[in-house]
Formats: sequence, structure tokens, C-alpha cells
Amino acid sequence: MVPLSYRFKAFVVDMFMIMMPIMYITTYIVFDTKEQMQASNTAHWATAGVFGVIVIIFWYLKAQTPGMKAYEIKVVDKKSGQNIGIVQAINRYLIFMFSAITLVLLFVPLFKKEKHMIHDILTNSSVVKA
Repeated sequence: MVPLSYRFKAFVVDMFMIMMPIMYITTYIVFDTKEQMQASNTAHWATAGVFGVIVIIFWYLKAQTPGMKAYEIKVVDKKSGQNIGIVQAINRYLIFMFSAITLVLLFVPLFKKEKHMIHDILTNSSVVKA
């Protein structure tokens, strides 16, 4: 069982390595100022979408994002133990986004013995040591 702290730390690393460059490009190349970027709801969803596409590709091809690689964990299909499929990766990200928006679903692992998050449960995936 992978500690939740590893998953959180991996997420933070991914936010800095993947999301921050996307936000920088969006803010200063697509828009001219941070105020324009902050005023645009479309830009926020677009950056989350680009981040999602990149994360999905990492999960599908390598079974781990750069943050997950740093903490030697990976995401696999619970039944086969192999890399997750593209549909499974897409669903996993969409469910993660929904749970992040609602916030309540992020507390699911605190009540589960296996410490699986809601997107792990619903997509039949698991985060394991690499």
C-alpha cells in the first residue's frame, strides 16, 4: 500500500513540473497580463484540460507522471497489474477533477482500508510501488 503522503507529494511535483509551465505560457504568451488570465474562466478550464491531456498520456504510456516517478510509484490496472488503458486514464482524470471540485470526495481514502481514492475505485486502478 502506497502512503497517501507519497501521492500528495507526487501531485505537488506534477503541479510544479507540468502545470506551472502551462500557466506561465497561458498567462504571458496567450494573454498579455496575469489580470487578463485571471479574468478568463475559459483559460482556467483550458489549462486544466492541457494538464489533463499530459497526465493522461503519462499514465497511459509510462504508468507514472514525473512526480510519481520521483516517489517511485505508478498507476496500474487493479486486475491485470499492467498499465491502465487510455479510456481508463481519461476516466480516472475526469473523476479526479470532479472529486477535486467537490472536495468531499477527496476524503474517501480516510475511510477505506486500502486508502484508495474515488478515482481509483471507480476506474479499477491502483497506485503501487514502482
